[in-house]
Amino acid sequence: MKRSPCRVFLISCLLCLPATAQSIFDGTWKIDLDQSLPSTTREEYLLKGGLYHCRTCDPPLEMKADGKDHKIGGEPCYDTVNLKVVDAHTTEETDKRNGKAVGTTRMTVSPDGTTATVEWTESCNAQGDVVSGKDAMARVAPGPSGSHAVSGTWRITHRMNRSQNALYVTLKLESDTFSFADPTGQNYAAKLDGTETPINGDLGNTIVSVKQTDEHTIEETDTRGGKVAEVTRFTVSTDGKTMTVLMEEKSKGNSRQFVLQKQ
Repeated sequence: MKRSPCRVFLISCLLCLPATAQSIFDGTWKIDLDQSLPSTTREEYLLKGGLYHCRTCDPPLEMKADGKDHKIGGEPCYDTVNLKVVDAHTTEETDKRNGKAVGTTRMTVSPDGTTATVEWTESCNAQGDVVSGKDAMARVAPGPSGSHAVSGTWRITHRMNRSQNALYVTLKLESDTFSFADPTGQNYAAKLDGTETPINGDLGNTIVSVKQTDEHTIEETDTRGGKVAEVTRFTVSTDGKTMTVLMEEKSKGNSRQFVLQKQ
């Protein structure tokens, strides 16, 4: 069949265009809380005799539970912690940076002492956006006799809800560069050769390096103060519709796993 001059010209132009196919990572992804697995993290608290200890906090806390601000070190997001005893089953923690509240945690233990709910907020980002959530916890071990109900060892069994800005991430893999961004303004664009790259908008001074381990997986390594803090693996399903994000906290041996749906 004889082609018309216009059609031949159009085809030749299309052949000259560069390939712009998207990668399977590209797009906006939303966390599916119902499909995500509980954290393996264990939280240990002791509140007795007016003193509060959190051995698993980073940094560990040891302070009076008097509702007053107490100076702490080693935490980039806040410099004081205030713990208030609301009643026999409830405590409220307020974290501040330069006198301004940047985080709150309210823990309420059930009457039988076996479960608890934790409602929290945090704004550890350069924009100061508030991220919030609510978690269900189960008791792993009791506290000592005579201690407050929050005392003991706990684990998260279900993430009940999250604010919208904690549910979405936008990813892109273009040539040799992997990009990440979330609604609070935290973002990076890092080379796949492991070049260390700071996270923009992160008050924790986190440095990332990334590599592609296979066709469906990107591995991100986070370091703080020169030490590996966390390794995150983004793995996209064969059909490209879901992604599993496994986050391993190397210093404590804990892990969290989330399932995200492509939007």
